Amino acid sequence: MQFKDIVGQRDVINRLTEIVDSGRVSHAQLFLGPTRDGSLQLALAYLQYLCCEHRVHHADGELRADSCGECPSCKKIAQLMHPDLHFVFPNATTTSVDKPWSGEFAAEFRQFLLDNRALGTLDDWYAALGIENKQGMIRELDAAHIVADLGLKSYEGGWKMMVVWMPEKMNAAAANELLKTLEEPSAGTVILLVGESDERLLPTIRSRVQTVRVQVGEKRVESNAEFAELMVGWLRLLFKLKMKELSSQVDKMAQLNREQLKQFLQYTLDVMRDCFLKSAAGMPCTLGSGDEKFDAMFPSMITVNNIERINNAINDTMFAIERNAYAKIALMQLSFEMSKALKKR
Repeated sequence: MQFKDIVGQRDVINRLTEIVDSGRVSHAQLFLGPTRDGSLQLALAYLQYLCCEHRVHHADGELRADSCGECPSCKKIAQLMHPDLHFVFPNATTTSVDKPWSGEFAAEFRQFLLDNRALGTLDDWYAALGIENKQGMIRELDAAHIVADLGLKSYEGGWKMMVVWMPEKMNAAAANELLKTLEEPSAGTVILLVGESDERLLPTIRSRVQTVRVQVGEKRVESNAEFAELMVGWLRLLFKLKMKELSSQVDKMAQLNREQLKQFLQYTLDVMRDCFLKSAAGMPCTLGSGDEKFDAMFPSMITVNNIERINNAINDTMFAIERNAYAKIALMQLSFEMSKALKKR
């Protein structure tokens, strides 16, 4: 994967190449952003550039530099066959694996990345693995193998590279197992956590990594516009709680697939925080309802008295959806909790 193959992200890419060229490579980084917007692509292209034997620098153009794509290291990373490149990702039991860890599914995961150009979502991966009805996890056994793999010498005498996809799926035992390695890795080690949300990461993990934020793509903006209309219609109904209308709106929300519903809830959570910042500190906030009166009024409903309750309610619903809760029931419960919180501002 070369930087030129990634749609957008030019500013992020140029900062990354500057850092590598200056020799200030951080041993532990968090590439944060939706997979479909290129967070995993960016991580793989970054590692290819890091290991490239003949980096190409451009005097002009959007990209200041890129990997050559032709040296042995570039070809091995592009094919995901470099012996010093390791992957850890959410996994689960299958009919043939009763003690799962990432190594059991390494070949399938590499093929998944190649088939989807590293743009496949978590739900896509579950479908490819045949575990759509299960929730994948990164367990202590995965963490133990990370520590063991990074403790070995590099096969090719260069960087030892570990990519942990969706680190928010790590359980507490796995996260705690990794702390020392993140803080004091062996020489020549690069650990890239590639996730979509850092809220479910332990604070001790977040404090040990340097965060690279992926820019939101155009398709993401279009989705947010659709989410805005759906969210505003729902928020309006929370004040009067007309059950027939609310049930109809919740039905619309529940028609989203699991991945879309998680994105919708994350979008709603972000908007609630923006509303709080507007009411508490006067920062800008746009709901996008098309109703100026509603957009001006609603942020004042989110205050220090209810923001924590709202935050917890949405996060709990996201957690339930991740574990295959019946969407309509989870969303109706969220609606009642949000209604109570809004009325106690």
